This record gives sequence, structure tokens and C-alpha cells, in this order.
Amino acid sequence: MRIAVIEDEKPHRDLLVRYLEDWRSTQKESIILEAFNSSEAFWFKYEENREYDILFIDIQMPGMSGMELARKVRSGDGDIVLVFVTGIGDYLEEGYEVEALHYLRKPLSREKLEKCLEKALQRRKKRVFLTVHTGEEILKISQECVNYVEARGRNCCIGRVREPEELAVKESFSEMEKLLEEGEFVKCHRSFLCRISNIHHIGREEIFFDDGSSIPVSRRLWQQVNQRFISYFQRQ
Repeated sequence: MRIAVIEDEKPHRDLLVRYLEDWRSTQKESIILEAFNSSEAFWFKYEENREYDILFIDIQMPGMSGMELARKVRSGDGDIVLVFVTGIGDYLEEGYEVEALHYLRKPLSREKLEKCLEKALQRRKKRVFLTVHTGEEILKISQECVNYVEARGRNCCIGRVREPEELAVKESFSEMEKLLEEGEFVKCHRSFLCRISNIHHIGREEIFFDDGSSIPVSRRLWQQVNQRFISYFQRQ
């Protein structure tokens, strides 16, 4: 697991890092901890390596603010856990916008930080991740953010939540069927698999997802998809 602290004030940054180091010593999992003194410094590193799990972000920083950074990160990553560190409480509405997990008020409390970390770990444990191959790299993505998988020749494209562009991967359609979590996806067309829990509603010719995107549904599979959709939410 990789955690980053983005805080411009050294005393607050050092205190948060110390608390996190103490917490890390009690965990069995390998945890990489990094600290940055500005949003720009973090973003420079993030563009090279996006494999972060939790970000602790100070909201008020010179240059790019913590909220601006959170929006940029969230626009490309629906899974990363965002925790804001702030001395004021006027950003709750904006926090909802980027789906922040928690707010930590300054001065920091060790007890509240540890409770926040427990919450972050619980959220992370619930996620099922998928490893796929692109032309240049291997990516780990949460299956929760996958709306659909589409066959494209011998390979596939993945449509993800809030992502305007599809992700092209080297895996075949049959390989993707085996990789995806059993019971969470349904075949809705000869070329499409979709995540049932992300469906908003099903039309006669299209399936619409919660984020507004859509894919085709075949007449042959329409009834089966509807039955799976109804059964899925009845058991929740």
C-alpha cells in the first residue's frame, strides 16, 4: 500500500508523518509512505506513478490548492482514498464532490487519524481489483469502477466510471470473462459484459449506467439482463 502526505507547513507535515509511521509499525502489510510540501510536487511524482492508495491533503496551500489537486486526482481515479487535513470546516460541500473519505481537523489527533485509517482500510478491503495489460504497462483497477467490457477484435476496451475515454487492454473477451468477479457482471450483448451494480436503468435497446454512459443490449439477452438486474438488487 502506498500513502502520500501533501502538506506545505512542515510542523503539521512532520507530525502527520510521525503518526503514520507509528501506525505503520503495527501493520502486517507493506506500506510505503511519502511526504510532499506542495500539490505541484506531488502531481509531478503522480504523473510518473499513479499507484497510490491513500492521500492526506492539506486544503489550503499556495499555488495549486489541495481541493484543486483532489479534483485532478479524482477525475482519473475513482478508487483512491482522499482525506483532507484542514484548520477550517468550510469545504464539506466540495469534499462531497470529490468523494472525500474524511476530514481531519488541525491540530491533528492521533486517535482520530487511526480511526480514519481503519475506515480507509475497510473501504479498501471491500474492493476487488483487476490486473490488466495495456500496450505499455500493467494496471491495477478496481472492479467497482468498471461499467463494461467490450470486445474489440482479439482484445478489449474497458469503460470505467466517470472516465470519458475507454481503456484499451490486451486481454481477450474470454480472458476478461474469467478475470471478472463471478456474479457481478452479466453478458448483455455478444460483444459486451456489464457490471450489474453500476446499472441505473435498462431501456429496450440500451443499458444506462449511474454516471450517464450507456451501451447496447441485444434483444436476445434483454430479458436475462433484466432478471439479473432485479435479482441483484433484491438480495442487497
